[in-house]
Amino acid sequence: MLNALRRSSQKARLVQDLNAALTRQARQPAFFRDYDVADTIDGRFDMLALHAWMVFGRLKTAGLEDVAQGLSNAIFIAFDEALRDLGTGDMGLGPRMKKLGNAFNGRMQAYEAAADEAALAAALLRNVYRGEAGHERAAQALARYARGARAQLERCDPARGELDFGAVPTTLE
Repeated sequence: MLNALRRSSQKARLVQDLNAALTRQARQPAFFRDYDVADTIDGRFDMLALHAWMVFGRLKTAGLEDVAQGLSNAIFIAFDEALRDLGTGDMGLGPRMKKLGNAFNGRMQAYEAAADEAALAAALLRNVYRGEAGHERAAQALARYARGARAQLERCDPARGELDFGAVPTTLE
């Protein structure tokens, strides 16, 4: 019994550490300053979704699907809390959470389906930049960063709470 509680507590701590690292990376100022990501709730959501996709992929390859589920739960609890902080009442919370869930899952599917950097850039242009013309170069640079960050994540041990995305380039070259 005590071992089960200890394992549960260790898993909760691991999920908390991974969520903090993921959120920290998604909020790097370079994305909003250098990559033309809107510094809005939508832009922050998109950066969180992109980094969650990377982390979920790493957790899957590490055989940590239960941790991935815990991380997903933590992310959606944070979404719920953020909506409440913004004044969304109980009556409006369900539909807003469903919309967020659909948007989040849609991004996960789009990024996972991207077979190469060009396809990922197209998915990022659609989602992060809402398909607006003039952001093609930034979308390409963001795709290049994401592919490099995913490769960097493969070299770390998420079971120990380690997430290393590598440096965020501050130029779009």
